[in-house]
Amino acid sequence: MVKTEDTFNMADGWREVFERSRVVPPPSQTVRLALENHFTHSTGLQLHLSRLTAAHLPQTQDMSGGEPDVTYQLRVTLFDRNHQHFFGKTWRSPPQRMKNNKIALNEVLYFHTSLRLPSAVVVLEVVSLSPRPDGSQQALGRGFTVLELFTNRPEAQAADGDRRLSLHHGSPRSLLHPLLRDTVDYSSLLKTIDGAHLDCAIKNHPALVSVMHLLPENVLISGNENIPGLAASPTGDALLRPQLLKMLPFTLNRLTVSLQPSLQKFESQLLQLINVDCHNTKQPGPEGPLRTVVIQERRLHVGVHNGWCFLDKPQVVVLEPLASGARGRSDGTSKQSTLVKDSSAISTLPQTLGLRSSLELRLTNHRALAIVFQLEWVFSAPIGRETMLSATSTSRAAFLQCLRWGIWCPFQEPADWKGEEIQLVLQGGAKPNPHGVMVYSTEMSAKTQSPAPLSAPGSAQAKDTVTFRLSSGLERKASSPKASLRTKQEDVSRHRRSPSSPLQAHRYIPPASPPESPPGPGLSLSQLAATSRYPTISHSSSALPWQQSFPSLLHPSPLASAHQLSHVACSSVSNIAHLEMDLHRGGDVSPSAQDEGDQLQELPFTPVHAPVITLGMNMPSSCSVSSRSSLAHLYSAGFPDIVDCAGQAAEVLDPTEPVPFDPQREESDPLQGNVLVFQFLAFTRIPAADVGPDWPENIYFTFQFYRFPPVTSQQLKLLTSDRVQQKATVPLPCVLASINKDGTVNSGSPGLQVQFRVDEGFLKPGEKRWFLRYLALHTMHIDIWDSDSLLLIGSTAVELKYMLRQGKSAVQALHEVEVLTTDYVGEDTLLTSADVGRRPALSPVTVHTIVRGRLHIRTGNIGNPVDPSRRRAADVMASHSNIITPRVVIAGFRGGSLSSRNILQLNARNAAQAHRLEIDGQHDLNEPDGGRRKLNCMAAVHQREGKEEAKITDRTKEARLARGLYQIKPSEKHSKAEGIANMLSQAITTQHLLYASLGSAEYMEFVLKNPFNVPQTVTVHSDDPELSAITNTEEWSYFKALTKTPTPLEENMFQLEEGAPGPRVYLRPKESIHIPLKYQSFFCDHTMALQGPSFQPTGKGSQMAKKNLSNLVAAKTMKVTFKAEDGKPMAICQVNVEPTPHVVDQTFRLYHPELCFLKKAIRLPPWNDPTVGDPDVRTHISVRCSDPNIICQTRMLVPGEPQDVYLKVPGSPSPHIKMFFVMVFTDKWMAAPSQIWQIYVHFVERVDVSCVTGQRSCQSLVLRGKQAVRKVKCFSSHPQEIELDPEGVFVLPPAAVQELQLKVQPWRAGSRFLYVNAVDAENRRLVTAWLLCLNVYRPVLSKAFEVCVPVGGGRGSSRKITYTNPYTSSRSFLLRSDHPDLLQFKEEKFQISGGESYTIGLRFATSQSPGSVEILVYVNNLEEKTEETFCVKVNYS
Repeated sequence: MVKTEDTFNMADGWREVFERSRVVPPPSQTVRLALENHFTHSTGLQLHLSRLTAAHLPQTQDMSGGEPDVTYQLRVTLFDRNHQHFFGKTWRSPPQRMKNNKIALNEVLYFHTSLRLPSAVVVLEVVSLSPRPDGSQQALGRGFTVLELFTNRPEAQAADGDRRLSLHHGSPRSLLHPLLRDTVDYSSLLKTIDGAHLDCAIKNHPALVSVMHLLPENVLISGNENIPGLAASPTGDALLRPQLLKMLPFTLNRLTVSLQPSLQKFESQLLQLINVDCHNTKQPGPEGPLRTVVIQERRLHVGVHNGWCFLDKPQVVVLEPLASGARGRSDGTSKQSTLVKDSSAISTLPQTLGLRSSLELRLTNHRALAIVFQLEWVFSAPIGRETMLSATSTSRAAFLQCLRWGIWCPFQEPADWKGEEIQLVLQGGAKPNPHGVMVYSTEMSAKTQSPAPLSAPGSAQAKDTVTFRLSSGLERKASSPKASLRTKQEDVSRHRRSPSSPLQAHRYIPPASPPESPPGPGLSLSQLAATSRYPTISHSSSALPWQQSFPSLLHPSPLASAHQLSHVACSSVSNIAHLEMDLHRGGDVSPSAQDEGDQLQELPFTPVHAPVITLGMNMPSSCSVSSRSSLAHLYSAGFPDIVDCAGQAAEVLDPTEPVPFDPQREESDPLQGNVLVFQFLAFTRIPAADVGPDWPENIYFTFQFYRFPPVTSQQLKLLTSDRVQQKATVPLPCVLASINKDGTVNSGSPGLQVQFRVDEGFLKPGEKRWFLRYLALHTMHIDIWDSDSLLLIGSTAVELKYMLRQGKSAVQALHEVEVLTTDYVGEDTLLTSADVGRRPALSPVTVHTIVRGRLHIRTGNIGNPVDPSRRRAADVMASHSNIITPRVVIAGFRGGSLSSRNILQLNARNAAQAHRLEIDGQHDLNEPDGGRRKLNCMAAVHQREGKEEAKITDRTKEARLARGLYQIKPSEKHSKAEGIANMLSQAITTQHLLYASLGSAEYMEFVLKNPFNVPQTVTVHSDDPELSAITNTEEWSYFKALTKTPTPLEENMFQLEEGAPGPRVYLRPKESIHIPLKYQSFFCDHTMALQGPSFQPTGKGSQMAKKNLSNLVAAKTMKVTFKAEDGKPMAICQVNVEPTPHVVDQTFRLYHPELCFLKKAIRLPPWNDPTVGDPDVRTHISVRCSDPNIICQTRMLVPGEPQDVYLKVPGSPSPHIKMFFVMVFTDKWMAAPSQIWQIYVHFVERVDVSCVTGQRSCQSLVLRGKQAVRKVKCFSSHPQEIELDPEGVFVLPPAAVQELQLKVQPWRAGSRFLYVNAVDAENRRLVTAWLLCLNVYRPVLSKAFEVCVPVGGGRGSSRKITYTNPYTSSRSFLLRSDHPDLLQFKEEKFQISGGESYTIGLRFATSQSPGSVEILVYVNNLEEKTEETFCVKVNYS
């Protein structure tokens, strides 16, 4: 444990800055006047002080002659002349001597202020400093002047320009004289010093906006001051072009507060003093004895302070009592403390205060940066009797008091706190503190909180301490909880009231999401009762079970593990996070600020599309959670069995147990053929509030296995059994059944079975081991879709390691995996008149994980024998097959063979070519039938050669046949000699066949021999940029080691010249060398099927992969020509590319507004290469994209900081889907991608809707017809909150316009994203998609109530609320609730006459666990417009 007992000594760096930066606040009247004039954002200013001319200063001649040690100093202070008040901080220039009656200042001052009023001026005083005998200096004022900052114009522009200010006699204290109170022009009352003036210049400084959060307002500062968080400048002026230091995320967790002598005694003494003080200062009323002050909440403020100000608004969290030494959760008992002692409630153990969640802080490595803790208690009077509801008046007072505070500098040397528990001593009493508040202190605490260090044993128990751990956000292993929901409410409300710049408010970074915790108060009664500057806060009950970071072990292999990546939406809580940049309306910005060209700041993560969930290591659990009755219902459905070749049932593997993997056993398995089976059996619905109980009714799946083409399943219906009794709390799995084209259910075997055949005919040489590794390490991503609405239900992943047979004839495993989706929810805000019709400037977003259902899937692998006569050694890589050696042939042509893959064809091929040339030379090439005859002859020659040649594709044959005809067929531009030369070049051409996939580099070496007796300088020229020579020796060595090529390596072999067609190499006579070549393609075809279920049965077997040529690199033929010094080819290497599919490791689906650029940043973990011995060496990460129109790049930052992959995708019209691949390389030379991501971007139409919870809002959408008549039906992602009109199927004529009416009635506040799809009902194809960006406000509460409901199995609790009709006529009203599962009404609709009252009957459901929740009750009219809103706080105890 690291104990920081002496706070003052430890924080000397921070303390020095803090003592120098104390400021005097401006008059409150001036601040209020600036707010009334809408001066809410601060303006940066620059004051340049050039020189001071003082020819006739008082006593200047005497002092210059008598005291040569006199120096002069300029002091600058801000002044409010309307209220005669100096404020801010006085700046002093370095002392200087006067030369020739002049002082060259050359000082530049900076400050920012929101008080853009003519009354705000700058006072500059000239002071002479003379030494005293005791060593001190005597300061004597020699004159002063006043600089006006702002004019009287309404826009309050700064009075820019150069100034020459005359100095006045006397001291600036003369400005406080009553005669000068209302004076605008001081020159008429102040006497001017002749010949004394100050040259200066004032102008706006927009660059100061970026560092306003590091400096308080109204502080004059020079560029060479120590400002923690600001990077030093080589010029010495860091504020001229300010650069911020990098802020890194840190997590503050396991926080506890210990108060002495104990929490009970501390609070008891505190309440006694406060109650005595209240009784002494107030008149006792009729309820005097009952109005005892109690503790409502215990708060802790945590902020980062740089000595000048807080870098961001301090976070406020609620502390709860814990047992002494406990680190877990509290027991959920009441937080109130009174003077009434209850022996049964008081624990014998000492108590401490603890924080359940963690806090996210952003720090920079600076010794003067400190974390500030402040304990604050909220006090109030009792609300009322516990047996009845009580309305809370908004005039009830509550007050706050700071009890203790402390600071800790994490980067104060030595920084030995990493991984350790820090104990910080808190202090109280009348001492300056960063919050600037009075701190509670007693006689005992004043003695114990002495700044003297503690050295006596056991003395630490006498001090109030806070204990915590601080860990880097990049290194922690646990998920990062967020602060509570009310923390964000407070921060937002304080940002809205703050007079700071809008750009400064954009730096608000929302805390990360917390782990699951018992429900806490959402809207406390103190928030309604108190008119304090801080609204209260509470704990959030949202949980992110999949947010967990882990060390990545990403190996540089083309088939790296898919579960080594994690993808979430918050950068500080996981290894990979995606970030968005979006510019919103920045509020009220003056035209002057726009003309200044202020630098735009990067905004926090505010997405406008559906979230992405990437299932990595924390994939959905595959262990069975269904009951035995559910499993019995599942197995009685009659699914087809998975049997081996002998008809025996496959061995069942338990997905909860580890799978042993022995590569030798897999390779020695006699059953080398594999039939991999996926059986989709059933889907279990999870009840949700935003969908109906029967959703979904029909589904389909999309997934991709290995390098087979993507699979889109047919439509499947969820069948429910009427014979089985089903409980609402325990839903039974719905068996899946395929649907025919006519809409009827297939009466065959239930479920859907998809199988893939992987045998020697499918795998290429050496691929068997990679396929086995793929099964052992990868998870298969599956998307589940609603086949009616074509909306994404969710995603899941299945581990493939249970498909390894390990010598068995067949294996199978039953998986029950959760189908997860994520949802973005922005923080809720209160509706005000200023928010109507305006989009918020900033909305921090929280990610929620939603379980949509559970998928029951069975995987299996059936081993098949392979015919030995047809067996090909797919698991044995040909030795040194990447060396291309031309063969010397005894024939009439010099050069290499036509193919390096078959030696038997060499002589026959050259002989056939020679025979053809002799026949062609005897005939006229211009005969009319010569072309057809030559075509037939070439076909016969190639047919004979094809019998001896290895099997190649039909496309390669056609291309070679056409090329041969082109070379022989005469034309006007090609002579007979050129045709013969082209044929002769075939004799020196060596062919090489490559099996290439996306992003993988294929390495080869061509053996080049100089056939001449003289040395030659050969030029290597490639006709395709994807095929090139490796000229870097280090890269050549890397590929040789990777491919285990035992050929010599020669350094500095190539000669590179600018403008040359290629690298050059020197060859001695008859010398042979190895030329390293590399082929690598990053581009491929992006053909994809239309969105919607497939009506054809899913293809089976390996032939499906061979027929599908989409998403592959292009098949091509390339040549590398080796030209001699005379320009003639010496040898030609022809490379034929045979494309093969690639493996997709991750799948991303993004939704984005149409015709807009999608800008996304995917945060990567700090990957380390396990093959490198030094663990401190950072892995080099690079990325490529398969679409050249998409910008994809990454930035290499300093070690220890995260690295991001940036994407910029051009938009397309709705409902187009753009698909592309992103390749992530972890090796320097990008030999093979460690990960390949498949990214789908769904472009949809964006519609912004502003509404209030519980109230219906209407929005119109326009649907335009296409070329043909369609039957269209519209669906929404949240049918309980969105009503569509027309609701059913309607006809959309060609080129017609159909208006859709949306009735939105949300129940949750905040920024939310909903979806509406228009679907062709006949073809199941998407017509148009809309993205509804809801900005939902909380309503204004009329009254607040509180009720206690017992915990456990009971009948609940009934209460009544009286409602009075405010109208003079009879009206009908509707009752609505945002928690219908917890609160039911006696009558949901009632009618009362004007002015009469009605009793609303409430029935509260019981709860099985203690806690509290707030329920909103809406009284709506028949049009669903809210008349009144009540808040009922339900305490379950």
